[in-house]
Amino acid sequence: MKDFATSDNPAVQAQLDRLAALSLPQGRIGLEVIRALLARLGDPQRHIPPAFHVAGTNGKGSTCAFLLAILEAEGLTVHVAAKPHLVRYNERIRIAGELIDDALLAALLEEVLDIGADLAPSFFEVTTAATFLAFARQPADTCVIEVGLGGRFDATNVLENPAACGIASLGLDHEQFLLAPEDGVPADPMVRIAFEKAGIAREGAPLVVQHYWLAMAEEIARRADIAGAALFARGRDWFSDTSSNSIVYRDYRGSIELPLPALPGAHQADNAALAVAMLRHQDRIDVSLEAMARGITDARWPARLQWLAPGPLTALVPHAHVLLDGGHNPDAAAALAHYLEGVEQPVHAVIGMLAGKDARTYLRLLAPHLASLTAVPITGSDCHSPADLAAIAQDAGIAKVALAASPETALQMLTEAQGTVLIAGSLYLAGQALKANDEVPE
Repeated sequence: MKDFATSDNPAVQAQLDRLAALSLPQGRIGLEVIRALLARLGDPQRHIPPAFHVAGTNGKGSTCAFLLAILEAEGLTVHVAAKPHLVRYNERIRIAGELIDDALLAALLEEVLDIGADLAPSFFEVTTAATFLAFARQPADTCVIEVGLGGRFDATNVLENPAACGIASLGLDHEQFLLAPEDGVPADPMVRIAFEKAGIAREGAPLVVQHYWLAMAEEIARRADIAGAALFARGRDWFSDTSSNSIVYRDYRGSIELPLPALPGAHQADNAALAVAMLRHQDRIDVSLEAMARGITDARWPARLQWLAPGPLTALVPHAHVLLDGGHNPDAAAALAHYLEGVEQPVHAVIGMLAGKDARTYLRLLAPHLASLTAVPITGSDCHSPADLAAIAQDAGIAKVALAASPETALQMLTEAQGTVLIAGSLYLAGQALKANDEVPE
């Protein structure tokens, strides 16, 4: 699977073509190349504004969205590094509140690719270096940095003095990378995931985490202690409960009541609480309670339980509402299944998934909520074949199954459908759906 994009700007496309020619780091792990690349660029990661660094299996992107919205509600200027892009590569780098413009993006990528050509960097290392270079050169009050994959060996994990680090919910994902055999690492898969994510812990920076089962929590505590990071764990150092109309949060500074997020899904209250806990357990950026409340309701995050607006794609199913979700692992499926209980019935799913994803568990969790499933490929990516997805869906108990060549074709087949049409299973598929509906993230 390659994580590339196309651009209407010729200068950007020229650099994206160079990125596409880079090899993926098959079998190569470590931070040596990214450190060498950054050193040639003057170590820009040492000169960026105070950073909030967020890892996790599910929820890290939403946590970053809450951090951004809260910090901007405080009137602060914020840089953001997000992963992956849905439609345009520019989505990965937000400069002072705006997606990076094409001219600056092309220049940064060219500079990094030229200076590091002999290092054979990966797509992710070049992207991270360009991001830090932009963050160091453009003024801002703070920045929010989302981990791409894992934590310990993610290219972003060269930060030396973050304002705070956070870990969202944990589950199995990217097993081929995060569970690769290695001496001296935990044998239990979930404890190994905790070990990898906790690799972002830094000396002197608070590490703020959600609640995990005991062995995982103990591993995170061990990693924090080794790193010299103060650990603040939910259920021990901070607490959050959700009622029908508010979040009640408390920690050593007292108890506060905050509004529920506008982002749909009960799990978003947990992600909002993690963002609040990260802000309240650091002392480099001042944020008021008013900004926290406003940011929680202002936060938006595309392709996560997103209802599509009227557009060319949704027009194909005029009698149904179209829900888009890019979650692609069992935990995301469980959250989606819970949400589907409250949507207009019946639910007709259009599903595409990358190869290597646990389609069997994902579809088993969704099956009780689906009236039909249409399996589609993900153009340009190594994915489960529609025939394989259809067979898995039938095994999961979905009686009405079909195949289609694209999301557009699938919706044309569902043109008389009523209730809800769900497009799900992959952020890459979600990006294609957003582009087809003229809803390019800004």
